[in-house]
Amino acid sequence: MKDKIIFWISTAFISLWMLMSAVGYFLIPDMKTNFQHLGFPDYFRIELGIAKILGALAILLPLVPSKLKEFSYFGFILTFFSAIVAHLSVGDPFYVSLFPLFALIVILISFTYYHKLNNKN
Repeated sequence: MKDKIIFWISTAFISLWMLMSAVGYFLIPDMKTNFQHLGFPDYFRIELGIAKILGALAILLPLVPSKLKEFSYFGFILTFFSAIVAHLSVGDPFYVSLFPLFALIVILISFTYYHKLNNKN
């Protein structure tokens, strides 16, 4: 029971966070400026927004096949790690990287408990 609670809290949290950030990519003009600051082309903002929506749904919805969930987890882990590197590379202060670092920790918790629950079945 404890494992399910940890899984669902971490998974719901990261999924909602990804959905909100994806919506922000499309609706908040400053997000375009943030992507430019990091040196990314504007199409990457759109691409990442779509990928975050699809990934959040994939890890959140129980009927999604395991391989697709694994692919989504990998995509989020890569995204958060890349965000940390991107912010540090352009000289942003370390505290700016704390958000993606926290997200990386949460997604790793979700991923770990996803496997714990699926190995019990």
